[in-house]
Amino acid sequence: MIAVAEPPKYKIMLQAILFGLVFGFLLQKGGVAKYHVLVGQLLFTDFTVIKVMLTAIFTAMIGLYWLHRTKKINLHIKPTKVASNIIGGLIFGVGFAFSGYCPGTGAAALGQGDLSAITFMLGLIAGSYLYAECSPFVKRTIDTWGNKGKLTFYKSAGT
Repeated sequence: MIAVAEPPKYKIMLQAILFGLVFGFLLQKGGVAKYHVLVGQLLFTDFTVIKVMLTAIFTAMIGLYWLHRTKKINLHIKPTKVASNIIGGLIFGVGFAFSGYCPGTGAAALGQGDLSAITFMLGLIAGSYLYAECSPFVKRTIDTWGNKGKLTFYKSAGT
């Protein structure tokens, strides 16, 4: 087996910055970095966000499946933990409903000069810090409730 050298850290950082810039640009061009569009999605009056997200999810799903099947990538699937997913989803949903932003759209809104996103980003940082501090407790308790192992749509469909 041939060992492949890992790229230098600065290249990884540059790739991450480039990917983030492209992602933010595409969010902004897709119109999903605008507060009124995000609130419209929550009120079921503007479906731009769901269209953009479903397009991205299905494109990524098909591409990743193909790359995995052709052995170009090796997927590292995390175990499904029902309680953690439900609690995390509820926290995410409440934060989204109160702020009108999710992490990607909040950063894109801030990048396009939307000053209301500053409060959201400060809350995001505070919430991330709080989660990091609570992480040992979460791993000991909540992560053990409803641990279903590594589930995939492909395996669940029985194919």
